[in-house]
Amino acid sequence: MPEVTVGIGLGTVWLLGASMGLTACSVSCLPFIGTWALGRASGYPEALRHTLSFLAGRVLAYTLLALVAGMAGTGLARALGSAWGNWAIGGASVLAGLWLLRGKRSSTCSRPAAVQTIRWGRPRDATPPFLMGAALALTPCTPLASLLALAAQAGEPLRGASFGLIFGIGATVTPILLIVPLAGRLGLALREEREWLAPWLIRAAALVLILLGLRRIIPLQELL
Repeated sequence: MPEVTVGIGLGTVWLLGASMGLTACSVSCLPFIGTWALGRASGYPEALRHTLSFLAGRVLAYTLLALVAGMAGTGLARALGSAWGNWAIGGASVLAGLWLLRGKRSSTCSRPAAVQTIRWGRPRDATPPFLMGAALALTPCTPLASLLALAAQAGEPLRGASFGLIFGIGATVTPILLIVPLAGRLGLALREEREWLAPWLIRAAALVLILLGLRRIIPLQELL
């Protein structure tokens, strides 16, 4: 094992992940998962489940990234800044926006508007948060670059994967565990108090997610 990784314990890697979860993760993730929870407007329990699904996607992605870094070396860290990372994030965000609109369409039926409900709560509805979490793990940042450097220098893919897993678990220590479920609760309160607002809330959240995704896919300089 290369010398640089000697003495690097899993506790240190966990702290590295937690440092990101408490800072950069919240800033980069809240516009995506927060908008999703607000648009769903399905209340605290489902928003919490989807937040956990989002974080599970991140943990899995960090584990796989570190596994690949353990096999491929330091080139992976440079690749994250390339177009394919932004395409993954943008695609997941656009998918989430379209999923919201699809859920809205499935709610229309012949029943009176007062008793129409949106078909939330299906297990597969946790898929977009999971994919967004996995894609956002590709966002380049200093803690992630440090993780991939450690994994690459470990020289052992499984050890690299263990670094990624512990790093991802550390990154779940984040304020979004509290903020996102509250966004879901706020959305539900708005929908219950002002029923006419429900379809507009969904459309607005879907539009924001799609625009966030397109912004990732199409660089700003190409839009100007």
